[in-house]
Formats: sequence, structure tokens, C-alpha cells
Amino acid sequence: MIGRRRLRWLWWALLPWLGACSMLPSLPVGRSRVPSAPIADRQIDLNGQCAQTEDDGFRERATLRVRDNLVQALSWQLWVGRRGSCSFEQADFTQTRRRPHIELSARDGSGCRLQIWQDPRRVTMAHVGCERRCTPGIYDQAWPVMFDPVTGGCARP
Repeated sequence: MIGRRRLRWLWWALLPWLGACSMLPSLPVGRSRVPSAPIADRQIDLNGQCAQTEDDGFRERATLRVRDNLVQALSWQLWVGRRGSCSFEQADFTQTRRRPHIELSARDGSGCRLQIWQDPRRVTMAHVGCERRCTPGIYDQAWPVMFDPVTGGCARP
């Protein structure tokens, strides 16, 4: 049985080729996991709680509360098996953008950014340039978290 973590990896791995077919936006080269094409401007209202563990040991615990594209609460931890973890807390960020997607920048000047956007099936929270917030050597495996916009729980990839 393929775990959701592996399916999510497969989704992100195939996205550049699908983007080349003009079906989806392509991913930029490098570590970034956010689309390079414009993100649809959708109002985000979410009371999200996602906690899950995959078959391969990947797990995440995320809380995200957003009203009218303003982040009210954010806490996100993810673990890559027993190899390490990443952590993101709202107090360490300031919101710098509301439209067309939400963006938060790290207060420490590291260049770390969190980006939040909604498509019809999910609300996605991704990180860009946040290696310092993770255990060394795992950043390439620290994937975005996805919420179901209706229930607020974890979204299926």
C-alpha cells in the first residue's frame, strides 16, 4: 500500500511535467515547492487542524486559522521519520502579503517565507528558503501541508 506521504511526493515529482502540458503551473528549479505561475486570488477562511502519520514515518501537526486572508494562528511541525524535524510558529513571522496568496516572512531576516493559497480542493501551506528551521539534511523532504477547505482537516493529495 502506498502511503499518503509517497503519493504526495509523487504528485510534487510529476507536477513539472504536467505543467509542461499547460495543465498545471510548473515548479521552479531548485528546492522551492511553490508554483511559479500566478496563484488564483481566492479569499481564504479556514479553521484548520491537520495531524497525521504516514506509513513511512513522516508525520505532521499543523494548526492554521485564517479569516479574510489574515493569519490569526499558525503552528506547524513536521517530522521526517526519525531523521529530524522542521518547526514554524506564527510568533517568528510577520504577514507581508494578503493577495493573490498569503505570505509570511521570518522576522529574523533569514529569507524564510511561508506561502498559503487555496485551490478548489485544498488550502496549501508551503515553505521557501527555510532550511535553518529544519534539522540539517532533511529540508528536501519537508513537504507542504494541505488542509481540506470545508472540514479544516488534512486534505488528501
